[in-house]
Amino acid sequence: MIIFGSNRILLVLVTGFFSSTIAFGQVQKALLLSEAIKTGLQNFQGIQAKQNYLQSSAELVKNTRAEYLPNVVASIQQSFGTVNGQFGPSSAYGINGTTSSGPVSSSQRWSAAFGGVYVLNTNWEIFSFGRLQSRITYAASQVNKDSADLAQEQFVQSVKIAGAYLNLLVTQTLMKNANANLQRAMAIQTVVAARTKNGLNAGVDSSIANAEVSKAKLLIVDASNTEQQYSNQLAQLINVAPDQYSADTLFLKTLPATYNTELSIEQNPQVKFYKSRIDQSNGYAGLLSKSIMPGINLFGIFQSRGSGFDYNYSAITNNYSKDYFTGIKPARSNYVTGVSMAWNIMSIAKIKHQVTAQQFISKGLQNEYDLISTQLKDQLVLADQRITNSLLSWHEAPVQYKAASDAYLQKSVLFKNGLSNIIDLQQTLYLLSRAETDVSISYINVWQSLLQKAAASGDFDFFLKQTR
Repeated sequence: MIIFGSNRILLVLVTGFFSSTIAFGQVQKALLLSEAIKTGLQNFQGIQAKQNYLQSSAELVKNTRAEYLPNVVASIQQSFGTVNGQFGPSSAYGINGTTSSGPVSSSQRWSAAFGGVYVLNTNWEIFSFGRLQSRITYAASQVNKDSADLAQEQFVQSVKIAGAYLNLLVTQTLMKNANANLQRAMAIQTVVAARTKNGLNAGVDSSIANAEVSKAKLLIVDASNTEQQYSNQLAQLINVAPDQYSADTLFLKTLPATYNTELSIEQNPQVKFYKSRIDQSNGYAGLLSKSIMPGINLFGIFQSRGSGFDYNYSAITNNYSKDYFTGIKPARSNYVTGVSMAWNIMSIAKIKHQVTAQQFISKGLQNEYDLISTQLKDQLVLADQRITNSLLSWHEAPVQYKAASDAYLQKSVLFKNGLSNIIDLQQTLYLLSRAETDVSISYINVWQSLLQKAAASGDFDFFLKQTR
């Protein structure tokens, strides 16, 4: 079984063989490994979440590119108020005051009229000395990171599903062998019962045979519980309702056609994800470095104003109109256009330490990248060694089974003829049951070793293409 940590790193690859479950008479749903993986990749919520994160990052790149467009602000204001003017200093700091322009009169007047202001304000940073491009680069690095994270999630989930699938097949194989062992135990029970009834065997032999049958039945019950557990685990990984699945017996009959992959460790989705984290950190450091640069802006303002107060309004004439449409009608216009450059000189001192800190983060991410690369290289060596050992076991298992089968046949014949005791027969029964299991498991051992190599190398396709 392949186990991953919470940070999606391949930590340990352990093979576990457990007894498992196929209840008697229960109809099972056939499920190919390729179908299980396809279903899991479509249904798993973790992958769906990564897909949404990736789409969000892609939209942010578009938004960053759109920042080059100029700012165009249109404003329409219509108001009603007085225009008393007064000589003297004033300050509106922290106060939302009124702004009026008008003549200074000898006393307060409450003459009020409508007015309007219409403004079109344009500001366009035409040159930022690389600041905008650094933001685009950083946004793109986020897309690359989320894309690598999605690929890693799909890879990890595929390996987990394949590992659970092979473990389920192991339990179903052990269940089948347990049933065969029960049939042999019941056959011995029948023989012993007949011989005991005829006085050819002691009564204790019948008790031993009964105990053996009971033990075989208990093993089937335990195997059934374990099979249900692994079937449920597989259902969780592919995000479907729990069911009884029948795994593909191809893995019990054939061996992989090839054990070699040309994919380098650097192409492992987990390694590529760690590389994308470094690139993103470097991109952010570049963004910080460029943020101290100045900006060159083109700006333009066009303003129209309307007022109910006439052009010759004064403390003497007092010419104004309270008519709404007279007040809001534009009567005077102005425009201003120009170019400006703004530069916060003190930002150099402020940003310097942020850039240095981010560079240290990049170095830390590089250390983690080196660590996962080393671990996967070691796992790849271990996988090759395990493949070699699994193939050796595959060659030896049939020899063991043939010897155990011959021994069981010999002892059973001798026992039926009263030339051997039940203890010797039971011993050969144990050996035959274990050898039968070893033959079946020897095939799956090789496939699990190949899966371990696929997980370490990152080339899951070369494993999946050899299945159906």
